[in-house]
Amino acid sequence: MRFVVPIDSTFRNKRLKLEERQAIAMFLLKESKEGSLKYGSITKVAMLLKKSIRTIQRIWKQCQSSVDNGKSSLDVTLRLTGKVGRKWIGVDINKVKEISLCRRTNYRSLAFTMNMAKSTIFRRVKDGTLRPHSNSIKPQLTEGNKKVLLQYCLSMINPNTIHINPIFMNIFIYVHIDEKWFFLSKKVERYYLLPGENEPDPYRSYKSKNFLPKVMFMASVAHPRFDENGIELFSGKIGIFSFVVKESAKRNSKNRTAGTMETKPIQSVTKDITRACLIEKVLPAIRAKWPASDSNNPLSLQQDNARPHIGNNDLEFIEAAQQDGFDIRLWFQPSNSPDINVLDLGFFRAIQSLQYQKAPKNVDELVEPVERSFDEMKAKQLNHVFLTLLSCMIEEMKDSGGNNYKVPHLNKNGLERAENLALQLHCDIDIVNKDLALLQQ
Repeated sequence: MRFVVPIDSTFRNKRLKLEERQAIAMFLLKESKEGSLKYGSITKVAMLLKKSIRTIQRIWKQCQSSVDNGKSSLDVTLRLTGKVGRKWIGVDINKVKEISLCRRTNYRSLAFTMNMAKSTIFRRVKDGTLRPHSNSIKPQLTEGNKKVLLQYCLSMINPNTIHINPIFMNIFIYVHIDEKWFFLSKKVERYYLLPGENEPDPYRSYKSKNFLPKVMFMASVAHPRFDENGIELFSGKIGIFSFVVKESAKRNSKNRTAGTMETKPIQSVTKDITRACLIEKVLPAIRAKWPASDSNNPLSLQQDNARPHIGNNDLEFIEAAQQDGFDIRLWFQPSNSPDINVLDLGFFRAIQSLQYQKAPKNVDELVEPVERSFDEMKAKQLNHVFLTLLSCMIEEMKDSGGNNYKVPHLNKNGLERAENLALQLHCDIDIVNKDLALLQQ
């Protein structure tokens, strides 16, 4: 006979409901003969329901008692009264606040300070009584930095709507450029393997884990464009360019013969190298990919304040930037403000996560996956990062040019599925008026 019990899977690890206990009792009665159960019936039910044998034995005992007393219905209700189960160990929240932050960095330290078991702290974190928090150091801003940052954020708002319904518009004329080192591998990597000796642990080695092979890339992106129906008009991806050189091997080795062309990374990127990359690679890519309808409008090339970057008055760059009817100007983003650049804000991390999945072993195998990962990134993902950039600007304006805020989560994927994702964000007019008054002081 097949045993069917209406078990709710969400409550499998909790106490059985009354209808479940009654179904178990009915099955055991059918399995019994003259008050005796067939051998293995209790074990069978316990294994099927993943309950202890003692629990099923108690239900059978209650069932026998009901039959012996001549009751018309089986009485297998719980006999628990009052407060039952594991007793709650209270945590005084005010006591936690009095403990120094340096003693609250892990379970062991906090449990020792509070004279509790680590398992108690773990359970309070799980039930939400204690909140885990990852804290990272942010750039220190001076009053001058805050003022420049406020001016930058306000400059991105459409001047025609700044006093009515502030909306970010000027961001479409900016191309964000930045450099990043991409490493051949991470120091520590996590894999999921078969247990025991079914699969050996992978072995990775380099001459020095502090000097892993790496290549610097310069990426340039702009805000993508879509029509009213969501059709992509401009992906916003200008290009990503590696700082490498091709050299012939000077002598024979076990890996290659003399004269073989090798790809080697440029370890020291100077202003001359940066200028050459901008003029020979970035500017031609912009002219080739930029929407023709906006080619006559001034275009700003935004970069951070790194020392190898050329100034906005560099004559050689200005001459190359005025060709083919384009008016491209260099622009330095506010100091100590990495959240103002979409590449630093999240686009680089997205590319790197794809690149690590390729497992490169040399420079050539590193350059190709990074460039392919850049090409594989969708315009909608780039649009998501730009929306995060706008939300960060709003938070910085709320903080009067400071960076004491959390990067907002807008549920962009959910809004996109519901076709409610906006291409621009509005800013509260009260925040704008407060910052305008602050700048006038």
